[in-house]
Amino acid sequence: MSRRRAALVAWSVAAVSAVGVWLLWRVFVDTVAGQQVERLAFDGARFGQTHLWSTAHGVLDVVSTWFIAAALAVSVVVALVRRRWELAVQVAVLVIGANGTTRLLKLVVLERPHLQPGTGDNTLPSGHTTAAASVSAALLFVVPPRARRWVAGLGGAYTAATGVSTLIGRWHRPSDAVAATLVVLAWTAVACALSTYRRSAPTVTDQVPVVRTERGPSTYSVVLGVLLAGGVAAGAVGALLLVRTWSVRSATATRAAEVLAYAGGVSAVIAASALTFAAMLVLRRATGSLDGRS
Repeated sequence: MSRRRAALVAWSVAAVSAVGVWLLWRVFVDTVAGQQVERLAFDGARFGQTHLWSTAHGVLDVVSTWFIAAALAVSVVVALVRRRWELAVQVAVLVIGANGTTRLLKLVVLERPHLQPGTGDNTLPSGHTTAAASVSAALLFVVPPRARRWVAGLGGAYTAATGVSTLIGRWHRPSDAVAATLVVLAWTAVACALSTYRRSAPTVTDQVPVVRTERGPSTYSVVLGVLLAGGVAAGAVGALLLVRTWSVRSATATRAAEVLAYAGGVSAVIAASALTFAAMLVLRRATGSLDGRS
């Protein structure tokens, strides 16, 4: 792939992700129907919460400002140890941009109109999910090519676990967590796009690892396939359940309807996490191969 085409793809992914965040807000936050559906999902999290919260709380307790700062520092150090100062800049742009954007959108830009009783303040996007996804994406940037596929797989799982945990704790609604993954995907795409503008001549020693690691794509294909298949399957289940919830949203809320909406929300978060990390893995590989060092 040429630099110009890679840059176009990366910027396009960033733009589509940004539009996706707006659409989530417009549909699920700014309409009565959307708020009704997510209210059902929010209330559905009460069932089984006692047993699940002990694990979910532990997942969420890890995430903090210090956690983000420490993870960013580690990523920068790894990049500098590899003598890739440009990667250090890119991960800083990614992590700071994603978490800053989430905070700005949630507290300043987006509002949650009071269309339903007990609506509360805006919570889209989820800060915890953004932190988990951005830290994982930063590691995806700085690790060597042979480890990148595993970081993508584990990062998608960790992001999904964090997003679902915010649902279990009733800290967030499904659209909040899904929007967070799109914010991070947008900034990952921006960081990938920036890498296409760097023109450097790789050394012979730099080229050796690329030849060795990039000729065996089987593991890469397996991890990418698992992320895509898992994301599509979870997305199909989530779409089916949420469409069903949408059709019964105006009726008297029942336990079955709430559990149905909750299950749909969980599936949507898992799907978003898997598919965004699949996209990140493809973008990172495509743009990283341009300079011969990855």
